Amino acid sequence: MYSLTTNKIKVSVMPYYMEGQSITSEEQFTWAYRILIENLGEKIVQLISRHWVITDANGLTKEVKGPGVVGEQPVLIPGQIYEYTSGVSLTTQSGLMAGTYQMVEIGDDGEPGGKIFNIDIPAFSLDTPEQLKKPN
Repeated sequence: MYSLTTNKIKVSVMPYYMEGQSITSEEQFTWAYRILIENLGEKIVQLISRHWVITDANGLTKEVKGPGVVGEQPVLIPGQIYEYTSGVSLTTQSGLMAGTYQMVEIGDDGEPGGKIFNIDIPAFSLDTPEQLKKPN
């Protein structure tokens, strides 16, 4: 598992290769990744957007930006963990993902409007079982 804490928000990622969803003969390799976002601070926060940088083994980079995650913009009270699963496909047997979430503090009135800040998503590798067996 990959973990990183930024601005009192801990993000943990567990990627796993989806052999049944991959079509290796067509160079389509698919991974799922489980993300846990934990509010370690004292303020209520809301995740408002994401920005992913996805790089394949050939160095081809793709960026993905958008509101929320998996169609949600979760609110996390102090101590709460939000969990979701998503996926990505590449045309190579390995790659790398990293990114940021944009968060906003929720005011005493229960409405967004506090400080807006970014938290880092730890870089994590995407590897097929065959790729992991290759020596460095």
